[in-house]
Amino acid sequence: MNILAGLETFLYVIASALFYPVVVGLILLTFWIVISAGGFLREYIDRRQGRSVGLRRYRTMLDSEVLTLSANLDLELEKHLQEFELELIKGLDKVRFAIRVGPAVGLMGTLIPMGISLAALAQGDMPKMAGSMVTAFTATVVGLACGVAAYLMSLIKEKWVRADMREMEYLTELRLRQAKAQRSDIRAGEEDEFIKKTAAV
Repeated sequence: MNILAGLETFLYVIASALFYPVVVGLILLTFWIVISAGGFLREYIDRRQGRSVGLRRYRTMLDSEVLTLSANLDLELEKHLQEFELELIKGLDKVRFAIRVGPAVGLMGTLIPMGISLAALAQGDMPKMAGSMVTAFTATVVGLACGVAAYLMSLIKEKWVRADMREMEYLTELRLRQAKAQRSDIRAGEEDEFIKKTAAV
Protein backbone atom coordinates (compact mmCIF):
# COMPACT_ATOMS: atom_id res chain seq x y z
CA MET A 1 0.00 0.00 0.00
CA ASN A 2 2.89 2.33 0.80
CA ILE A 3 4.40 1.57 -2.60
CA LEU A 4 1.15 2.54 -4.35
CA ALA A 5 0.94 5.76 -2.35
CA GLY A 6 4.55 6.51 -3.22
CA LEU A 7 3.85 5.98 -6.95
CA GLU A 8 0.81 8.24 -6.80
CA THR A 9 2.85 10.91 -5.06
CA PHE A 10 5.57 10.56 -7.68
CA LEU A 11 3.06 10.99 -10.52
CA TYR A 12 1.54 13.99 -8.76
CA VAL A 13 4.98 15.60 -8.44
CA ILE A 14 5.67 15.02 -12.16
CA ALA A 15 2.29 16.49 -13.16
CA SER A 16 2.82 19.49 -10.90
CA ALA A 17 6.32 20.04 -12.31
CA LEU A 18 4.86 20.09 -15.84
CA PHE A 19 2.41 22.85 -14.99
CA TYR A 20 4.75 25.80 -15.57
CA PRO A 21 6.21 24.46 -18.85
CA VAL A 22 2.64 23.91 -20.08
CA VAL A 23 1.63 27.46 -19.17
CA VAL A 24 4.74 28.86 -20.88
CA GLY A 25 4.01 26.68 -23.92
CA LEU A 26 0.46 28.03 -24.11
CA ILE A 27 1.69 31.61 -23.91
CA LEU A 28 4.30 31.04 -26.63
CA LEU A 29 1.74 29.27 -28.80
CA THR A 30 -0.65 32.20 -28.40
CA PHE A 31 2.04 34.68 -29.47
CA TRP A 32 2.95 32.45 -32.43
CA ILE A 33 -0.70 32.26 -33.53
CA VAL A 34 -1.02 36.05 -33.36
CA ILE A 35 2.17 36.52 -35.43
CA SER A 36 1.04 33.85 -37.91
CA ALA A 37 -2.36 35.52 -38.20
CA GLY A 38 -0.61 38.79 -39.11
CA GLY A 39 1.43 37.04 -41.80
CA PHE A 40 -1.68 35.24 -43.01
CA LEU A 41 -3.57 38.54 -43.31
CA ARG A 42 -0.73 40.12 -45.26
CA GLU A 43 -0.58 37.14 -47.64
CA TYR A 44 -4.35 37.31 -48.07
CA ILE A 45 -4.13 40.98 -49.06
CA ASP A 46 -1.27 40.25 -51.47
CA ARG A 47 -3.16 37.41 -53.11
CA ARG A 48 -6.28 39.54 -53.45
CA GLN A 49 -4.10 41.94 -55.45
CA GLY A 50 -2.76 39.10 -57.58
CA ARG A 51 0.66 38.84 -55.92
CA SER A 52 2.33 35.74 -54.55
CA VAL A 53 5.81 35.88 -53.02
CA GLY A 54 6.47 32.20 -53.69
CA LEU A 55 5.44 32.38 -57.34
CA ARG A 56 7.47 35.56 -57.86
CA ARG A 57 10.57 33.84 -56.48
CA TYR A 58 9.90 30.80 -58.64
CA ARG A 59 9.53 32.91 -61.80
CA THR A 60 12.81 34.67 -60.97
CA MET A 61 14.50 31.29 -60.61
CA LEU A 62 13.08 30.12 -63.97
CA ASP A 63 14.40 33.22 -65.72
CA SER A 64 17.88 32.97 -64.21
CA GLU A 65 20.74 32.92 -66.71
CA VAL A 66 22.49 30.00 -64.99
CA LEU A 67 19.42 27.82 -65.36
CA THR A 68 18.98 28.87 -69.00
CA LEU A 69 22.48 27.66 -69.85
CA SER A 70 22.03 24.34 -68.06
CA ALA A 71 22.57 21.25 -70.21
CA ASN A 72 20.16 19.16 -68.14
CA LEU A 73 17.40 21.73 -67.96
CA ASP A 74 14.58 19.25 -67.35
CA LEU A 75 16.36 17.68 -64.36
CA GLU A 76 17.29 21.07 -62.93
CA LEU A 77 13.71 22.32 -63.24
CA GLU A 78 12.34 19.18 -61.59
CA LYS A 79 14.78 19.57 -58.71
CA HIS A 80 13.90 23.24 -58.17
CA LEU A 81 10.18 22.51 -58.46
CA GLN A 82 10.41 19.86 -55.73
CA GLU A 83 12.42 22.21 -53.50
CA PHE A 84 9.85 25.00 -53.82
CA GLU A 85 6.94 22.60 -53.26
CA LEU A 86 8.67 21.21 -50.16
CA GLU A 87 9.12 24.77 -48.86
CA LEU A 88 5.39 25.44 -49.33
CA ILE A 89 4.48 22.22 -47.50
CA LYS A 90 6.84 23.05 -44.62
CA GLY A 91 5.06 26.37 -44.14
CA LEU A 92 1.76 24.51 -44.04
CA ASP A 93 3.10 21.92 -41.59
CA LYS A 94 3.78 24.64 -39.02
CA VAL A 95 0.10 25.55 -38.97
CA ARG A 96 -0.93 21.89 -38.84
CA PHE A 97 1.39 21.44 -35.87
CA ALA A 98 -0.46 24.20 -33.99
CA ILE A 99 -3.79 22.49 -34.77
CA ARG A 100 -2.64 19.38 -32.91
CA VAL A 101 -0.59 20.96 -30.16
CA GLY A 102 -3.00 23.74 -29.14
CA PRO A 103 -5.83 21.55 -27.79
CA ALA A 104 -3.36 18.99 -26.38
CA VAL A 105 -1.44 21.60 -24.37
CA GLY A 106 -4.74 23.21 -23.36
CA LEU A 107 -5.96 19.86 -22.04
CA MET A 108 -2.75 19.39 -20.07
CA GLY A 109 -3.17 22.91 -18.72
CA THR A 110 -6.65 21.89 -17.58
CA LEU A 111 -5.97 18.53 -15.97
CA ILE A 112 -2.87 19.54 -14.02
CA PRO A 113 -4.56 22.45 -12.15
CA MET A 114 -7.60 20.25 -11.53
CA GLY A 115 -5.34 17.78 -9.72
CA ILE A 116 -3.89 20.62 -7.69
CA SER A 117 -7.42 21.87 -7.05
CA LEU A 118 -8.57 18.48 -5.73
CA ALA A 119 -5.52 18.34 -3.46
CA ALA A 120 -6.39 21.82 -2.14
CA LEU A 121 -10.00 20.70 -1.60
CA ALA A 122 -8.79 17.76 0.46
CA GLN A 123 -6.82 20.19 2.64
CA GLY A 124 -9.75 22.59 2.90
CA ASP A 125 -7.94 25.40 1.06
CA MET A 126 -10.87 26.85 -0.91
CA PRO A 127 -9.09 29.97 -2.31
CA LYS A 128 -6.32 27.82 -3.79
CA MET A 129 -8.91 25.45 -5.21
CA ALA A 130 -10.83 28.29 -6.85
CA GLY A 131 -7.63 29.76 -8.33
CA SER A 132 -6.60 26.40 -9.76
CA MET A 133 -10.04 25.86 -11.34
CA VAL A 134 -9.92 29.29 -12.98
CA THR A 135 -6.48 28.47 -14.41
CA ALA A 136 -7.74 25.10 -15.62
CA PHE A 137 -10.69 26.48 -17.58
CA THR A 138 -8.64 29.38 -18.93
CA ALA A 139 -6.01 26.99 -20.28
CA THR A 140 -8.72 24.99 -22.05
CA VAL A 141 -10.15 28.08 -23.71
CA VAL A 142 -6.74 29.34 -24.84
CA GLY A 143 -5.67 25.95 -26.21
CA LEU A 144 -8.91 25.46 -28.13
CA ALA A 145 -8.81 29.03 -29.47
CA CYS A 146 -5.28 28.48 -30.79
CA GLY A 147 -6.31 25.20 -32.39
CA VAL A 148 -9.39 26.72 -34.06
CA ALA A 149 -7.43 29.72 -35.36
CA ALA A 150 -4.71 27.45 -36.77
CA TYR A 151 -7.34 25.19 -38.37
CA LEU A 152 -9.08 28.10 -40.11
CA MET A 153 -5.75 29.39 -41.42
CA SER A 154 -4.76 25.93 -42.63
CA LEU A 155 -7.99 25.52 -44.62
CA ILE A 156 -7.24 28.61 -46.70
CA LYS A 157 -3.47 28.08 -46.83
CA GLU A 158 -3.99 24.57 -48.24
CA LYS A 159 -5.94 26.07 -51.14
CA TRP A 160 -3.18 28.60 -51.72
CA VAL A 161 -0.50 25.89 -51.64
CA ARG A 162 -2.39 23.71 -54.13
CA ALA A 163 -2.92 26.70 -56.43
CA ASP A 164 0.76 27.66 -56.22
CA MET A 165 1.84 24.10 -56.97
CA ARG A 166 -0.38 23.96 -60.05
CA GLU A 167 0.96 27.31 -61.26
CA MET A 168 4.56 26.22 -60.64
CA GLU A 169 4.03 23.01 -62.59
CA TYR A 170 2.49 25.01 -65.44
CA LEU A 171 5.38 27.51 -65.47
CA THR A 172 7.89 24.65 -65.42
CA GLU A 173 6.26 22.92 -68.39
CA LEU A 174 6.08 26.24 -70.24
CA ARG A 175 9.77 26.89 -69.56
CA LEU A 176 10.71 23.44 -70.85
CA ARG A 177 8.77 23.98 -74.08
CA GLN A 178 10.39 27.38 -74.57
CA ALA A 179 13.83 25.82 -74.05
CA LYS A 180 13.06 23.07 -76.58
CA ALA A 181 11.87 25.65 -79.08
CA GLN A 182 15.03 27.72 -78.58
CA ARG A 183 17.23 24.66 -79.06
CA SER A 184 15.34 23.74 -82.22
CA ASP A 185 15.85 27.27 -83.56
CA ILE A 186 19.56 27.12 -82.72
CA ARG A 187 19.94 23.76 -84.45
CA ALA A 188 18.04 25.00 -87.48
CA GLY A 189 20.27 28.07 -87.64
CA GLU A 190 23.39 25.92 -87.36
CA GLU A 191 22.15 23.64 -90.14
CA ASP A 192 21.41 26.62 -92.41
CA GLU A 193 24.84 28.03 -91.72
CA PHE A 194 26.43 24.66 -92.47
CA ILE A 195 24.50 24.40 -95.73
CA LYS A 196 25.60 27.90 -96.76
CA LYS A 197 29.23 27.13 -95.98
CA THR A 198 29.00 23.87 -97.91
CA ALA A 199 27.41 25.60 -100.87
CA ALA A 200 30.11 28.30 -100.82
CA VAL A 201 32.84 25.68 -100.92
